[in-house]
Amino acid sequence: MLLEEVLIRQGVTSRDDVEEAQAQQGGQLKRQLAALGLATEEQVQDAEAFIPPVPNSLADTGIPMTFMINLLIKTMHVAGFELPTTLSEELKLPVSQIVELLDEARELKLVQVLGVTGASLMSEMRHNLTDAGKRAANEALEISQYVGPCPVPLEAYSERVQRQSILNERLDQATLIKNTQHMILPEGYIEEVGPAVNSGRSILLYGPPGNGKTTIAEAVGAALTGMIFVPHAIEVDGQVIKVFDPSVHHEIKREDIAKPEESLRLSNGADQEVIDERWVPCIRPTMISGGELTLEMLDLQFNPYARFYEAPLQMKAMNGIFIVDDFGRQRVSPKEILNRWIVNLDRRVDYLALRTGKKFQIPFDELVVFSTNLRPEDLMDEAFLRRIAYKVEVPYPSEENYRRIFELVTANADVPFPPDIIEYLKKNFYEPNNMPLSAHHPKFIIDRVIDRCHYRGEQATFSEEGLDYALGNLLAVTKTTWVQAATTEDSRQDARPI
Repeated sequence: MLLEEVLIRQGVTSRDDVEEAQAQQGGQLKRQLAALGLATEEQVQDAEAFIPPVPNSLADTGIPMTFMINLLIKTMHVAGFELPTTLSEELKLPVSQIVELLDEARELKLVQVLGVTGASLMSEMRHNLTDAGKRAANEALEISQYVGPCPVPLEAYSERVQRQSILNERLDQATLIKNTQHMILPEGYIEEVGPAVNSGRSILLYGPPGNGKTTIAEAVGAALTGMIFVPHAIEVDGQVIKVFDPSVHHEIKREDIAKPEESLRLSNGADQEVIDERWVPCIRPTMISGGELTLEMLDLQFNPYARFYEAPLQMKAMNGIFIVDDFGRQRVSPKEILNRWIVNLDRRVDYLALRTGKKFQIPFDELVVFSTNLRPEDLMDEAFLRRIAYKVEVPYPSEENYRRIFELVTANADVPFPPDIIEYLKKNFYEPNNMPLSAHHPKFIIDRVIDRCHYRGEQATFSEEGLDYALGNLLAVTKTTWVQAATTEDSRQDARPI
């Protein structure tokens, strides 16, 4: 379950070792692991402490009582929930604390008891809002329409980010090789990238387009499999900032990591680790932003209608990797982006501001990878270059690697590889057009050849006509005679007297 997953993702033990320990009869998992010499009791205790504990009381949530009561009555008003269990599931607080909140709200004449559901031992007290409670809920909704999991305080968030720092994760050579085995890279390239990744500091991948910079960055992100805990939301000065984003954060669900025979116990609530449900267990995130990136995306996004905030991109990428793709093609200059992040990259802290003017500090704990087709010296001056810790070039492939890429892509497409195709392409395309071999060309060519064959009802195979068709798409001006005609006509128009 969750403890086992933490141990595995922290590299303490393997999945096979955990299964071996579980096969032993009797005793807790930590004792079984220790008895088999697969993990020390201290390592298991550290893993247990890594899981956010359930708050023992409402005071332990770190959230003001007034805020929680307002969140409770807003939820009851908007969703119509009446039972403590359903409210517990929505607010991600223990049932006992929901009951305590309901009691507080009842003392304030905001909530009233309707009665008991059923006559079994599992019966619950039903509650609804009084007229005063409905008015209070509407007033609270005018201030903020946020309804959902109870936030965590800023201090708890900052502490958690530091505890699960990206610096705690180490990628060895074998892991990087495994995650880049679908790529043909220059010899020794992993040795160059590996130390940069493990440093946890910023990296600039530069080189001509179409040679794998983004793919390399994504492969690094996929190799970061450590577990972190992301809050649904945080509270700052009475304001809510939503952090958890399903499009960015891949949740590790306990039912997904349980064995089939454990599913019934999980559904009955047995043998589950106690966890503060306001935090979501996730794999380290990978955030990618390209030419659409603006400075506004790096600040808190206030929704004027819902009246709460959405976390900026770098906050969603916290404890993971943030890939700034196509760097230098954004609507703002590289200098402006780097000016925004100069403190972040140097001191590993970030400063955000609420629309009220209140500013606050959070950690800046993520691996930032800039990927660009431009030369580094054209992007920034020496002072900025110095602040980017690692500069790694991604060059054009050698002829040998280009051939290997072509062989790999044809094998994946189940198309026979003609032994003389590289010489044909060099003679008829690359040399006449004075173009270098590029890593993305083989797939582009093969896809166009296959598309043409399918259209003609033929088996996918290479032919001179198919290659000419593909190359004409790759370098459009080689086949578009209408461009030449239009150019000629334009020149004639220009030559006519006015």
